[in-house]
Amino acid sequence: MSRRGPEPRIVAVVVTFNRLALVQRLVARLGEVAGVAEVLVLDNASTDGTGEWLAATTTTGEVPVVGRSLETNRGGAGGFHDGLAWAIDRDADLVWLMDDDGLPDSDCLERLLPFHGELDFWGPAVLAEHDPWRLCFPIRLPGSSKVVHEMAAVEAAATDGLIRDVVIPFNGVLVTRDLVDLVGLPREEFFIWGDDVEYLWRSREAGARVATVVDAHFLHPATDDLGTPMMFGLTTYNHSPSDLKHYCMARNNLVNLRDYRGPLHALAFVVKTLWFYAFTRPSPARLRLSIGAMRAGIAGDFDGHRRFLA
Repeated sequence: MSRRGPEPRIVAVVVTFNRLALVQRLVARLGEVAGVAEVLVLDNASTDGTGEWLAATTTTGEVPVVGRSLETNRGGAGGFHDGLAWAIDRDADLVWLMDDDGLPDSDCLERLLPFHGELDFWGPAVLAEHDPWRLCFPIRLPGSSKVVHEMAAVEAAATDGLIRDVVIPFNGVLVTRDLVDLVGLPREEFFIWGDDVEYLWRSREAGARVATVVDAHFLHPATDDLGTPMMFGLTTYNHSPSDLKHYCMARNNLVNLRDYRGPLHALAFVVKTLWFYAFTRPSPARLRLSIGAMRAGIAGDFDGHRRFLA
């Protein structure tokens, strides 16, 4: 996968749903970032005035803004599927992908760009907005079983400013046009949760060069229930109080593990899920929901989440 030129056309893609104040904040920040050719905002049928605001917004700073409102909410997966295709159709060489609730540092893109040509799928360290010395999403260091939560540990583990083979996808990541041409688009049927990981794992299988640039920073609201300890502290589980998020996580994560890591990893996830809601946070309702979601994933049924949508 080769570099397309000394000055790539960089298109930022933002996916949003009912977070008008946050998407306004993010778009304003993108107008301050040198090198962005265009901002595309994909609105998942918001009902809070986002569509009307986008219709009236044509620039941020000197950067053009183009909005598109979908007729129905297709989740982050559908949004990034359509947004990435849209950016490629508008001649992007690099696509900068992000959710509406994140916020890149003003020099984030500047710190990412020196690795254009060396990497295919790369991004910043994603930090908790209220505590920017802590990672928003814990990461497992490559070649190790160690999971780290603090930025200091990431900096200590970096080589030449990079943590290779690790990135938090769709949170300020850059992907190349060549990579999209090679691997296609995110799986829109996932709706939410796991579409980003699937796209990353698919890209790795295709030979993509992946890394986190540790001195590029992207802020994101903390997700305190991710990595909840279980099994006497031997492992963790990504618990969410939302039935919609949990259903999609259980279904999609099982599919990803089966497809990319094999049956033993998939079975281990099933055991972890049953243990977590039987012993760590006992909930018969969550056990039933989890089993139904995982059965749906095995059967290739990606419509079950719709019953949780308002």
